[in-house]
Amino acid sequence: MPPTQAESVIKNIIREIRQECAAHGEIVSETLVAFMVKAVVLDPSNGFNTDRTLIKSDVQKLVKLCVARLLDSKNPSLDTIKMQVYFDMNYTRREEFLEEHHRVVESRLGSVTREITDSRACIREELESLYRKIVSYLLLRSGLGSPTDIKVVREATAALQSVFPQAELGTFLTLSEKDKERQLKELTMIVTGIRLFNRDCGKGGEGIDDLPAILQEAIPATTQHIDSQLQVVQDQAYRYTAILEKVVKNPLLSQELQPYMLKEALYNLRQYEIFLQIILSDIITCAQEVEMMIKQLGAQLEQLKMTVKSKTAVPTSQVFPIFIALSNLWTSFQDETVLISVLSNLTTHLESFLGAHELFFPEKVMQDLLDRVAVKTDVCRVKEHMEDRVNPADFRNLEWLFPETTANFDKLLIQYRGFCGYTIAATDGLLLPGNPAIGILKYKEKYYTFNTRDAAYSFAENPENYIDSITEKAKKNAELIQLLELHQQFETLIPYSQMKEVGKHIKPITMCESSTQTDTHLLPPTIVRSYEWNEWELRRKAIKLANLRQKVTHSVQTNLSHMRRENCSQVYPSKTASTQSLREGSSQVPRPQIYIAGLRGGQTKTTYGVKVNLTRGVDET
Repeated sequence: MPPTQAESVIKNIIREIRQECAAHGEIVSETLVAFMVKAVVLDPSNGFNTDRTLIKSDVQKLVKLCVARLLDSKNPSLDTIKMQVYFDMNYTRREEFLEEHHRVVESRLGSVTREITDSRACIREELESLYRKIVSYLLLRSGLGSPTDIKVVREATAALQSVFPQAELGTFLTLSEKDKERQLKELTMIVTGIRLFNRDCGKGGEGIDDLPAILQEAIPATTQHIDSQLQVVQDQAYRYTAILEKVVKNPLLSQELQPYMLKEALYNLRQYEIFLQIILSDIITCAQEVEMMIKQLGAQLEQLKMTVKSKTAVPTSQVFPIFIALSNLWTSFQDETVLISVLSNLTTHLESFLGAHELFFPEKVMQDLLDRVAVKTDVCRVKEHMEDRVNPADFRNLEWLFPETTANFDKLLIQYRGFCGYTIAATDGLLLPGNPAIGILKYKEKYYTFNTRDAAYSFAENPENYIDSITEKAKKNAELIQLLELHQQFETLIPYSQMKEVGKHIKPITMCESSTQTDTHLLPPTIVRSYEWNEWELRRKAIKLANLRQKVTHSVQTNLSHMRRENCSQVYPSKTASTQSLREGSSQVPRPQIYIAGLRGGQTKTTYGVKVNLTRGVDET
């Protein structure tokens, strides 16, 4: 069947189911009906083949089953599914909620903004009307008072005139549309900062609520309410769990307790508990943000007072940034106020999906079921087996993670929301919290915890068998798909609020002691110190060398500087030069040969020397 035709068939089925429910006085949302249709088709007991095209009889059967389940007001499973659909449709993460809230505020101001930016006022009355519209825009955007309150309008107008007098409207009208919008936002922040400062000084602040005080009162009250709700639902879940454990040990009680639908009731409580914990986490984040912002607000106001003091005029470059910072802080306070209100309303509406418990399990029935049964809390169950740890040596092909060997141990994404996978599969859906201290099993890049060491060993022997058993159990109880986060096995039923989390998981960072040693300068350095990559630096050096050829270095020494400092000069080294003539020539002169005779004496006492010149003549050579 083509996709468009299949979508048309599904839409017709959903519309028919809604009409049937409405005829019986039950108004159901399209999202709830769509979820129920897929849940009924997945349930193997209903006999639908997802690979085969639905025929007319299949459609009639599907409509009948869905209507029957949607009209079963005494079924905890239906309450859990309604709770999941409601939470998915109404809960938004903090960042996404604030982004959407700001977008909605901008869209609401769109028409007012266009009236101002598109204005072509010329005469005095038109300019005055435009100025009043700007004042209204500032009040609407800042949320500090109503534009219909004359006292608020006067205060805002006075603050605006101090930074943007009406005479400057002419310059404002010459700006482009984007520049006008930018200036309007900037004026809003400055005027808001001025009004907040005047309020702190006791000179104004008409229509401005004390948001820090309101939040400091609302957050603890909301937190206390959620804590009390958590305590009640956890106590009830512990009692259901104790009864179901008793049934597991004594199978004869299973038939007796089947009409009570204890497991479905337990799923309902556990899902409600998880949603409350998500909301409580967001409120704690709000409390931390508010505490930090209150400190920043006090610091900014104190800095502004120190800057202004008793001066009649202060440079705008000093005070405007502080006014803008005050405005941004107050906007954050407004965001936190809206967020707390939404979370509080969400908590109140979730309580309506717990009505079946008092009907099915009055106190007398619970006391009879709990006879001779010890009720244990999740904390007690974890402490009981704290010392029973898995021995990794028993599993050569499986990886086990422990707190002392894994840096991000507490941040790992545990399968089945931290419930013991073995217990869910072996006891047909009993939810017991896993104990990470026993050891976390890493199997196919997923992480599993167990409530006892024996459960861990049993699961590790054949993980695929237990994983498939849990998947089959989820097909029969569709509320388990979101409760245990089985989104990858049932991608068509992933809630929108968790779409971004599919496929994301934190990988463990294992720790161990290790050391390394390397030789220093194992290889001779290959760095060329004279290398220069910059072309302009090379040009500079070339010009310097070219200029140097036409220069002469001089140095001078005086009598005072002589022998007191070193002097140096730079010259070009001399070069070897030679010339060659047409022919080679040579000349030779006679060697002088002169002898003196009679120096040794003779027969006479007086010595007489006789000089004899034996040098040959030049012409004889």
